[in-house]
Amino acid sequence: MGTDNWHLALEYDQWVSLPVAGTRPSARYKHAAVVVDEKLYIVGGSRNGRYLSDVQVARGGQSVSLVGSKLIMFGGEDKRRHLMNDVHILDLETMAWNVAETIQTPPAPRFDHTATVHANRYLQIYGGCTHSIFFNDLHVLDLETLEWSQPQIQGDLVSPRAGHAGVSIDEKWFMVGGGDNRNGASETLVMDLHKLAISVLTNVKGRHPLASEGLSVSSTFLDGDQYLVAFGGYNGKYNNESPAAAAAAASVTAAYALAKSESLDFTNFNSKPKVELSVKINVIKEEKKTLESTIREVEAENSQLMEKLEDLKVTHVDLTKELHSVQNQLASEKSRCDDLEAQILDLQKKLSSMQSIEQQVQELRSQNSAIEQDMELASTAQTQGSGGVWRWIAG
Repeated sequence: MGTDNWHLALEYDQWVSLPVAGTRPSARYKHAAVVVDEKLYIVGGSRNGRYLSDVQVARGGQSVSLVGSKLIMFGGEDKRRHLMNDVHILDLETMAWNVAETIQTPPAPRFDHTATVHANRYLQIYGGCTHSIFFNDLHVLDLETLEWSQPQIQGDLVSPRAGHAGVSIDEKWFMVGGGDNRNGASETLVMDLHKLAISVLTNVKGRHPLASEGLSVSSTFLDGDQYLVAFGGYNGKYNNESPAAAAAAASVTAAYALAKSESLDFTNFNSKPKVELSVKINVIKEEKKTLESTIREVEAENSQLMEKLEDLKVTHVDLTKELHSVQNQLASEKSRCDDLEAQILDLQKKLSSMQSIEQQVQELRSQNSAIEQDMELASTAQTQGSGGVWRWIAG
């Protein structure tokens, strides 16, 4: 399939892998995407628990909205799971990011919200969550004054949610799915962007794929009618169901038709022309090839992981041996230290005893010196006395 006329080779109701020239972005999820002038811009996201840094700030769960030639990115969480409520702007002409210096009170830091732009001026943020709190509030940023406000929502009271998807059509903002990590949101909502009034358009029952978190929704025209097409999501399982839709895309989760009266009614797609059996067989064959390729990739990845596990086991054994060796050395050194401490204590005792002996020696020396002085004086006196007697006799 060529890169110039790839759309001419598309088959009815079938997904195909598009040819892409150049280096592909790394695989990811929880990213933001927007189409501008036949170009798809992918912003941020997460891979293997690590947020990607191919935008100004590595993050996931953020929203990205197109305004003229600029992309407006709000919120999300960074690779350390710090929640944010900042606004970054990408100029598509210069491809330069800038941080918007907003005024007034911004929304609480959050991620997995949805956003839209009204009248090419007002960025609107609805719902989302922190790591423990879910929101059903509305915040508006005036992109000319960069001033935040929180208008009161009119209409129906709806439950807080995150991971929902939204798409704007004229003055209507349709929101599908989401949840609060316990229950999926079953309502399809529509907000009048002029009146800021929200209403429940329809409900689904049970564990319907539309009551999922992390799904996407888009709008398209088919045979003069406008449709919303939702794909994917997670509600205890990952969804990629494939109803017999008359859209040129397979594995859609659900689809809704937007009538001219602007009311959104569920459309039975079984009334559309059915796909020929041969086409379905080709689809199944392609899906089989894709599954087999995926299995091979998983097996190769599993083999690599097993090799890494064996390497880790060997490393663990070596480290265990080294630890035991170090522990033995420490035990030997401890015993040696105990012996040295005993020797030091014995030497201290001997030193104390020597000091006592030295004092006794000094005392004996003092006594001996005193005795010697007394003997010397006695000797001198005796000598002097003896000479006087002889002088008397001689005289």
